Amino acid sequence: MKTRNILKTIKGRSTIDGAGVHLIRVLGPSDIHDIDPFLMLDVFDSENPEDYVLGFPMHPHRGIETITYLINGKINHKDSLGNVGTIEGGESQWMTSGSGIIHEEMPKHSNRLFGLQIWLNMPKKSKMNDPAYFDINGDMIKSVVIPNNGGKIRVISGEYGKFKGVKTRNVQVDIFDISLNPGNEFEISVKEKNNLFIYIFEGNGLFGEKEDIIVDNKSVAIFDEGDNFKAKAGANGIRFMLFSGKPLNEPIAWGGPIVMNTDEELDDAFRELRLGTFIK
Repeated sequence: MKTRNILKTIKGRSTIDGAGVHLIRVLGPSDIHDIDPFLMLDVFDSENPEDYVLGFPMHPHRGIETITYLINGKINHKDSLGNVGTIEGGESQWMTSGSGIIHEEMPKHSNRLFGLQIWLNMPKKSKMNDPAYFDINGDMIKSVVIPNNGGKIRVISGEYGKFKGVKTRNVQVDIFDISLNPGNEFEISVKEKNNLFIYIFEGNGLFGEKEDIIVDNKSVAIFDEGDNFKAKAGANGIRFMLFSGKPLNEPIAWGGPIVMNTDEELDDAFRELRLGTFIK
């Protein structure tokens, strides 16, 4: 058994995206090698509606999946397929852009908008598949109590023991929301060759065998290879997201909301947007 240790930690930077949404961009193009098949991680946390109500009006995507996970708040969405819906705290939306989709995400007034969006790459063979998405309501997310008052795990996708989250369409990944009570330790078996990283929402903790790096909240920790993941909560407990997936190891051509394998494919996508032939 090889317990994973931290390769590096990353603090996000404040930025503005969409029509004026204030958020923290934690992971992006410079981190691709360490987080493949994931591409980007944005985190939003504000009690001021002026930071987010302008939202993300209609914009295109191709070649990726976007996963929005809300802890608090409400987001309305609609797309070029005619889908309309709302996700609230404790729910998630998983969108496959495939060959092309145009959609909007509009956060609504609330006492706090708190959550994240992560982009997941699609393999070359699937990038031009039909677009689709589904809302993952609270009843679809398995909530598992960690023994001995250790805390709880919400299994959004992948597997934790006998508990299974939603089945992903293109790339199988584990996404867990893990809460540990103060001082508690936690271990799980993980796939040895998967890339694995965490984002800490609240509290802090120690990770791996060395236990010499305290990782604070609002930080990402990226781990080395191994088949075991170990965490210990700090004095105030910890809540973090765990992301794990097998790397695609494919070339990446990234142009804003579109991620393909070659520059020629990017050029084709933006030409189709200009010509009005983007939606297949």
